[in-house]
Amino acid sequence: MNENEIIEEGVLEAMGISRPAYEEIQTIIGRLPSVDELSTLMAMWQTQSGGQGLLSWLKGQPHSTERHDYIESDLEPQSKEIREPRVRECIDIARALIPSIAAEPTGETFVHRGDALYMVGDVSELFVDSDYGRKYLHLAVDPINMTDESEAEAYLELILSSMQSNDALFGFRRIGSGGLFGTLVQSCIPSQCGFDILACREVRLDAFLFGERGVRYIAVLDEPKEDFFLQKLSEARVNCCFLGRATKGRILIDGMDFGSIHRYTKQESGGL
Repeated sequence: MNENEIIEEGVLEAMGISRPAYEEIQTIIGRLPSVDELSTLMAMWQTQSGGQGLLSWLKGQPHSTERHDYIESDLEPQSKEIREPRVRECIDIARALIPSIAAEPTGETFVHRGDALYMVGDVSELFVDSDYGRKYLHLAVDPINMTDESEAEAYLELILSSMQSNDALFGFRRIGSGGLFGTLVQSCIPSQCGFDILACREVRLDAFLFGERGVRYIAVLDEPKEDFFLQKLSEARVNCCFLGRATKGRILIDGMDFGSIHRYTKQESGGL
């Protein structure tokens, strides 16, 4: 054991991290973690584990890299072979999508630091028919099972508009180009906020972040209105999930740093 390993073991022992748990952390993020990243993961474990041991909790964190049945069977066979990216790899994907994100109009400012961020609508399970699939993975497939979404869009907009007029929401925005990630960035650019969110473990990470299918919205509100917001969506039988909160300016997903919001503006995008 060399000096670096002795120091490393001492740090791990002081933080209460076992060797198997440390190796699991390396598997999750795809490289040796820094002390700051270890501290972030320990904080996440303490608040989210529900009494699970550290190693058991960590083993539930990686996204599966196996094939998924929800990638439609009539697609090109090679699309099923695409390995699901880890959180760290999604940072590079996000940066590859900067030109399309920066080209979208930003609209009004309704996101401010500390606001609660929700996704309203069904979680997207498809990534193929999206800017991400076409531009980053170079997939060439036709849209599948396309249906008329106008009724779903009108219904959700009616509900969200009504809540906004009653001051239950600061604002909402339909998820479009760049998927959830791109729409969150577009919503935060005017106020230069960032966001700290957790991904849904039930679907592929790239589908969750970059999929563009379905009628889904980002809804922004403050904490005192959350109970009313959730009650009204339940009464309307509309799905939603809590994403996280707006931050001062950095973008964090599952505790990983995607950089400052400035990196995703037209002015900054050329410097990456």
